[in-house]
Amino acid sequence: MTRSFPAGFRWGTATAAYQIEGSTTADGRGPSIWDTFTARTGRVLDDATGDPACDHYRRYREDVALLSELGVPYYRFSVAWSRVMPDGRTIEPRGLAFYDRLVDTLLEHGVTPMVTLYHWDLPEALQAEGGWPNRDLAGLFADYAATVHKALGDRVRQWTTINEPFCAAFIGYGNGDHAPGLRDEGAALVAGHNLMLAHGQAAQVLRANGGEQEVSIVLNFAPVLTDVDDAAHREAARKFDFLHNRFFLDPLLGRGYPPELLADLAHLGTLEAAIADGDLEIIAQPLDVLGVNYYAPARAVPLDDPEADSNCPLPGLRGMDVTPPRGDLTSLGWEQRPESFTDLLLWLHGHCPGLPLVIAENGAAFVDEVVDGRVRDTDRVRYFAEHLAAVHTAIERGADIRGYMAWSLLDNFEWAMGYTQRFGIVHVDFETQERVLKDSALFYADVVARNGLP
Repeated sequence: MTRSFPAGFRWGTATAAYQIEGSTTADGRGPSIWDTFTARTGRVLDDATGDPACDHYRRYREDVALLSELGVPYYRFSVAWSRVMPDGRTIEPRGLAFYDRLVDTLLEHGVTPMVTLYHWDLPEALQAEGGWPNRDLAGLFADYAATVHKALGDRVRQWTTINEPFCAAFIGYGNGDHAPGLRDEGAALVAGHNLMLAHGQAAQVLRANGGEQEVSIVLNFAPVLTDVDDAAHREAARKFDFLHNRFFLDPLLGRGYPPELLADLAHLGTLEAAIADGDLEIIAQPLDVLGVNYYAPARAVPLDDPEADSNCPLPGLRGMDVTPPRGDLTSLGWEQRPESFTDLLLWLHGHCPGLPLVIAENGAAFVDEVVDGRVRDTDRVRYFAEHLAAVHTAIERGADIRGYMAWSLLDNFEWAMGYTQRFGIVHVDFETQERVLKDSALFYADVVARNGLP
């Protein structure tokens, strides 16, 4: 028997420009904040950089052929702002031409392109002007969106403005583990708001340019777990949930920032000061779908002192901590709990009535075993099977879920972890650039062909 997914369900894989493209100085590309970040000793494991990564800039035809071989009909990829506009403002035709060729190649192979405009690789020239805490970047991002849409909009229908503004703002500007590597909690909140403002302005531009555009944004969610059901633990969970999950979601839905969240962050004094008249209306542009990224839940506990700073990597939280994951873990140490995925999707279905969901990223890092030229990744196959079953359960219970993008097509540069973690369903030998389909790729291809789980 097969647990079938709805007719027309979108099956795909996802990647990000800086993680796979390489060629960081080719054809006029300017430096991004990740080029600068990785150039600093000790910021990334093994001092790895995004060059050559998977050499996708030169090998994109080979990678698209892999998608076709697997029968995967959708491909979600990001455009590098610094490749299209090296200084964040001036168009580089050769950079645009790469994405033009990529889109044409995808369509030639029967693969539908899904474009993400921003996956964390801000042009370094704009970071020199203050980066995302500078609200002027919202307008510049809208100009960039218009440029890319003008070049690709005749063939691309699905558009995502920003991937995981949580990571770009809170990890990039808050705890400094990601580019640009700053540690300023107040600035991180302002960066988060300005990223949302950039989304709203870009969404306006995409729709104003005409055509049948499907506009989305992608948020990463972490359902919160507690071991004790009492008032203190519920309050600890609320604080984490509101900042991690609802800081970005509720303004998108036209509800503004939750008052309890503003109270949690009032001691920093930066978020409310950053909200100008009309901002919330711009952020709350209508969405066609909401992109959902899920990897793991979080576990919250209260602190005895409600004013004590949290160990949580979120800006401004007090009076709560996050505890270590437990049970089966991925090689990154992330907890595997597929039932939390179902819970999240059902909560989103209720919290965002009428808004369809697409799983924009879901996957796991594990150590692969290469045997006689075949890549055995049994743990990843099990992960996908369990989490796809969790999605299927949510659909059975009424959630409106339109698609699933496996993260990731290729092993790649995994941000601060360098090349130490492998998320791909395609194994990449980073010395030879040889690609080999893993067992998980064959499993996923079978799921796609069946439109269901065996």
